[in-house]
Amino acid sequence: MLKAYTKFMVYRNTDEGASMVEYAMLVVLIAVVAMVAVRAVGDNVDETFDTVNTQIDTAQATTTN
Repeated sequence: MLKAYTKFMVYRNTDEGASMVEYAMLVVLIAVVAMVAVRAVGDNVDETFDTVNTQIDTAQATTTN
């Protein structure tokens, strides 16, 4: 039991635990930034695709007639 307690105390007193938390926080921050960027760019891309689709439809209608 003392051996397990000693290992736990050594692990607890190292910086490894803090590093894991810092890495987890960094991953969460990157994920949030990525989601915001995709959301912001997604609307612009959607509008661009709609514009291109309208132009293609107009070109096809003009060619067909």
